[in-house]
Amino acid sequence: MYLKSLTITRGDGVKVRDIHFHAGLNLIVDETPVISGKETGNNVGKTTVLKLVDFCLGARAKEIYSDNENKRNEYKRVKDFLVNNKVLISLVLKEDLLQEESRKVLIERNFLARKDKIQRINGSTLTDEEFEETLTDILFPGHYGKKPTFRQIIAHNIRYKDVSINNTTKNLDHYTRDDEYETIYLFLFGCDFEQGDAKQDLRSQINIEEAFKKRLESEQTKSAYESALALVQSEIEELERKKSSLNLKPNFESDLDKLNQIKYRINLTSSEIGRLELRKGLILEAREEMQAGQSNIDLKQLQQIYQQATSLVSGIQKTFQELYDFHNQMVETKIRFITKDLPKLDEQLTARREDLKRLLAEEIELSAAIVQGDSFAMLEQLIVELNARYQKKGDYESTVRQINTVDLKLAELNEKLAAIDNDLFSDEFSQRIQSQINKFNSHFSSVSYELYGEKYALKFVKKIVKGRPLYEFTSFNLNFSSGKKQGEISCFDIAYTLFADEENTPCMHFLLNDKKELMHDNQLLKIAKLVTAKGIQFVASILKDKLPEELNKDEYVILKLSQADKLFRIERGD
Repeated sequence: MYLKSLTITRGDGVKVRDIHFHAGLNLIVDETPVISGKETGNNVGKTTVLKLVDFCLGARAKEIYSDNENKRNEYKRVKDFLVNNKVLISLVLKEDLLQEESRKVLIERNFLARKDKIQRINGSTLTDEEFEETLTDILFPGHYGKKPTFRQIIAHNIRYKDVSINNTTKNLDHYTRDDEYETIYLFLFGCDFEQGDAKQDLRSQINIEEAFKKRLESEQTKSAYESALALVQSEIEELERKKSSLNLKPNFESDLDKLNQIKYRINLTSSEIGRLELRKGLILEAREEMQAGQSNIDLKQLQQIYQQATSLVSGIQKTFQELYDFHNQMVETKIRFITKDLPKLDEQLTARREDLKRLLAEEIELSAAIVQGDSFAMLEQLIVELNARYQKKGDYESTVRQINTVDLKLAELNEKLAAIDNDLFSDEFSQRIQSQINKFNSHFSSVSYELYGEKYALKFVKKIVKGRPLYEFTSFNLNFSSGKKQGEISCFDIAYTLFADEENTPCMHFLLNDKKELMHDNQLLKIAKLVTAKGIQFVASILKDKLPEELNKDEYVILKLSQADKLFRIERGD
């Protein structure tokens, strides 16, 4: 597959950029003029073009508007432009750039979320999982769900991050494990190992179990816990011995239970007495209030007043004495009614007080019997210490049990892994790898000699990492000049494309490269001739003042950017 075009379109239909690619060398040039050394080519968008291609191939949207050196920092203005303007990125891939009827793939993505999110391949809207599956099936048929992943396979084709710019083979992020690189290069060089997925899964499980074990043993090792457990057990036995040797009565345990029951009953009886006394007090208060309402006035004076009233008012039939007696009789009736429970309450109080007196006597008697001989406080102290030791014992036993479980699981996983490694590291399989590496090296050395007059080669070695064998793939020599290192990387990527074509292995025929100003002019000129001759698409970003004059032509330059005309044209408002 080759790159055909990359289009940046706003939601209102306005095309911000329409970039067309061709065979051979494709340059993205920063034309910002350098005046007194003040203006530079930073942040004009030349690297972003490479990122947008990667975005259409499944990279995260955040890569477009994040700071390469600090992913937590975002370029808010760029993000707001992409989101608020509903910018759509469209990438067209072609099977053959020279044949119009060859297969074409249209990939479309935007930067919105949920219902506004656009993620289509050839017009079909896809979920994230469906998107990766469809891309994998288009570029590497039948490989979806297997290791390495689609993103890992194409990583060497897209180099704009520092780790991929500066490393030939270990070009993924720093979290990528050595066994993942092993799987990647076995796949790339056509040495598919049927149990490669199972091996990676086993190693992932082993890493999880080892991390769990490390957390369990963060304070002490299993051996230390077992030693501590034995020590705690001996302490428990000693405390139990002291407890059994105390001079306690034969019926101590039953007496202790009785004492606890008596204390419980004392509490209940005391509560009952309190409740009865409260009720009695309320009745007595009510009686006093009613008694205060009885009449105790001077009847002679009242009689004189009453006689004066009857002489002035006719028709009064009751004497004052009768009224007075009636009032007091009503009060007496009410008092008798509310105080009728007093005798019963007094009887209950007397009974409960007798019960309490008896229970208190029994408590004194039992307490005296229990504490006879050795101090009861000593027993209580021993019980407290025993409880603490038993708790420690339980904690240690639980930790040791978990570590034992992890060890058994690790033994099982490592046994399965060893069985796979027996086949993977057999002489027969090693010879197969060497044969494929030899084929690749014929291209690698040829390309590097043509570009640099040196012969680079790849080697693989069996090494032990964390006690496990694996294959490591590295170039023969180490280069300390960053320019030369970039040349080695370009040679590797070009050589792999030639090797894949020779082996009829699916691969992408475009290579994306950032910061090609680090490469010497002569090598860049040679790369231009080589990729054109070999039918490889080489896309690179470069500063104009570092661009060889021979390459500053429309046949090579596909996009010109500057501080006055950045990629998204946000400043211009076009």
